[in-house]
Amino acid sequence: MNRGEAIKVGKRGTVVIPASLRKAYHLDEGSLLVVEPREEGIMLRPAIAYPIEIYTPERKAEFFLNNAVTKEDYAWALKQVEDMGLDPQQIPHKKPGK
Repeated sequence: MNRGEAIKVGKRGTVVIPASLRKAYHLDEGSLLVVEPREEGIMLRPAIAYPIEIYTPERKAEFFLNNAVTKEDYAWALKQVEDMGLDPQQIPHKKPGK
């Protein structure tokens, strides 16, 4: 692999990664990179971003109800679900002990 080549820093700090390196590292438009300061200079490396799941109130209610272990836990979960304005009977779940 090539030891390196000179590139210019453009407006707002933009740099163009040579096509041969983009191809070798599968960098397409929109690819994410991590920029790390190093003693010897700046390092760029590919980054991965995972989507974040946003839970609906119904999904949260499922968690509450399905994670109840004791009768006390279940009573607390029922109250939480009702306080969310939901009907616990409409949420798929198993009661503890069944």
